[in-house]
Amino acid sequence: MFRSFNRSRVIALIIQTSSAKMLSKAVQLLTCGRTGLNKAFPIKLLLLLVFFLAFLVAFVIVTVSTIKYYGINSVVTSVTSSFVPCQEKPNVFDKWIKPPLALMHNMSDEELLWLASFMPQRKDYPFNRVPKIAFMFLTLGPLPFAPLWERLLMGHEKHYSVYIHSQVSSSAEFPASSVFYRRQIPSQVAEWGRMSICDAERRLLANALLDISNEWFVLLSESCIPLYNFTTIYGYISKSKHSFMGSFDDPSPYGRGRYNGNMSPEVSIEQWRKGSQWFEVNRELAVSIVKDTLYYPKFKEFCTPACYVDEHYFPTMLTIEKPAALANRSLTWVDWSRGGAHPATFGEPDINEDFFARIMKGDNCTYNGESISMCSLFARKFSPSALEPLIQIAPKILSF
Repeated sequence: MFRSFNRSRVIALIIQTSSAKMLSKAVQLLTCGRTGLNKAFPIKLLLLLVFFLAFLVAFVIVTVSTIKYYGINSVVTSVTSSFVPCQEKPNVFDKWIKPPLALMHNMSDEELLWLASFMPQRKDYPFNRVPKIAFMFLTLGPLPFAPLWERLLMGHEKHYSVYIHSQVSSSAEFPASSVFYRRQIPSQVAEWGRMSICDAERRLLANALLDISNEWFVLLSESCIPLYNFTTIYGYISKSKHSFMGSFDDPSPYGRGRYNGNMSPEVSIEQWRKGSQWFEVNRELAVSIVKDTLYYPKFKEFCTPACYVDEHYFPTMLTIEKPAALANRSLTWVDWSRGGAHPATFGEPDINEDFFARIMKGDNCTYNGESISMCSLFARKFSPSALEPLIQIAPKILSF
């Protein structure tokens, strides 16, 4: 405070000294001989100079008084504190086209499904949209084949997204460099054969729909593996005219035998369908699934074990609503030849070239109206012991 006071005294003294010198010069001019004055200055110009000097003296007196009263610091502070920097306006459009920064949120399922059900009504996008495949992993625990999937996805970051629905936290399982790092969504318990499984699938779809660049949605399990490289998978899905949802009319006790008459009139027995749980759907069908409130209550109430809702809900609903959009087959290969309630599981001894030749060239199917032998892009079920031989055989057999 003492330094501030001395500084203001010095500045005031300088101003006073300068003012005194200017006044002295003015007096000298006024006392000059009339002859020289008249020659040098007209009388009007002299009067103007006198008024200017008077104004200057008054200004100096006011300034000195202000500095003495407030101090130089407060004067400077009052000037600088009045400056308000310009603020850049936020880009409101970005929040609609950029994916969420974090997948974890506190929305309820109702809020999430409502938000995800929005769909642009114009086909053209007013930005450079690169369509992506959303790989959605519905798991009961860890992802033993994560290294295989990471090898598949490496270098294709602009063309895919990853989502994990797991009953256990997977955030600490993967390093920051992994494609699975922080890709878990808010998850709940999902019981096989019950509506909670379909709830988990709709939860995956809804979270993936929040990224407007996701165009195709593939449901996978922790026991699934890819059969081809990413370029082949992306091309096969993106060029298809249909979505790959298994849907067929099964007249047996394990098909129509599970139908409950209370589902009428929303669902008749002629409309009842069965299909694989593992599907691929485009964005339009994904929105149809998450926005459904008509069929959901019926399936939740009247399709309970021994009616396994994950095999009937989506195939039946989409067959009723969008039959022409379905290929009526799945892209995930499974082996039911051993019988039982679950497909065969394959481990380390099964991984060889003959095994994959049987999968890749085993059957014919229809793709965009033509018969082809490339029918499956993924396969299950595989035990964790199959990882090492799969890593070794992948460059030769799977081409990645």
